Amino acid sequence: MINLEFAYPAFFYALVLLPLMTAWYVWKGKRSTAALKLSGFENIDERIGSSRIWLRHMLFILRLLVVGLIIVVMARPQSSNKWEQVTTEGIDIVMCMDVSGSMRAMDFKPNRLEASKNVGIEFVNARQDDRFGLVVFAGESFTQCPMTTDRAVAVNFLKEIDFGVIEDGTAIGMGLATAVNRIKESRAKSKVIILLTDGVNNRGDVGPVTAAEIAANYGIRVYTIGVGSLGNAPVPVQDVYGRTVTRNMPVEIDEDVLRKIAETTDGSYFRATNNNKLREIYQQIDQMEKTRLDVKHFSKKKEEYFPFLLAAMLLLLFEILLRYTVFRTIP
Repeated sequence: MINLEFAYPAFFYALVLLPLMTAWYVWKGKRSTAALKLSGFENIDERIGSSRIWLRHMLFILRLLVVGLIIVVMARPQSSNKWEQVTTEGIDIVMCMDVSGSMRAMDFKPNRLEASKNVGIEFVNARQDDRFGLVVFAGESFTQCPMTTDRAVAVNFLKEIDFGVIEDGTAIGMGLATAVNRIKESRAKSKVIILLTDGVNNRGDVGPVTAAEIAANYGIRVYTIGVGSLGNAPVPVQDVYGRTVTRNMPVEIDEDVLRKIAETTDGSYFRATNNNKLREIYQQIDQMEKTRLDVKHFSKKKEEYFPFLLAAMLLLLFEILLRYTVFRTIP
């Protein structure tokens, strides 16, 4: 579809000539009508008022069209093809996830870990221009997925996270330190760690606040998420007979430490108490860490006056031919 523009649209004011020409034509037609009426010629108009006489008005209509087209030509019509060149600069994000036994709690559906995985997958799929890495921790920590732009790979590693891979416990500081080590050399405009846990740091050689200070030195922003309902939460445990039973256990999250980590790294702390709240938190982080987008606009113009000029010339030629052939003998 042609996007038609006019270089000199002010010429369209000249279209006022068309009604003025029409008024002048009507006035001239009335002046040329005979004022003297003779008796005995009442029906003469019907005999001479042939279609050829009425068609003489076609000459004037053609002249109006010629003038209108010439005005359009003077306005200089142009077609414009426009396109955009988009430059994206993604950010590097490491998702640091707690996989300790307390993540089996069923205050989230089906449990805290599965809910965190599902929302994390949605987050990864929604950000097409970013690199993702994945670190998991319990009593120790390790890199589940190195930094990658392949979202399918990151999603598959998220799906494979499970309990029992590493010794139980909650080494928040070690998990954060491992995540920092993965992203510290990044050249991305923005470096982010999303730390998700449901407990209190009780293992590891690196304290959470110390790890946060290291992250801050590398310009890494850390968003911390405390996962767990308020009060007690149902947790599946094994009784003395080896059977799995559900018991209500108190939810203990070191929110002061998580807030300190976020403050130290210019991040934010969030508390998720159910699946919907967790999803909302990831959506907030998504809005705060939008990918930078540079858009450059280009356009190419092409002169389109020739069809209008050709039409005006053909109509003018047609008018001249009619005037001096078909309507030559018509007053």
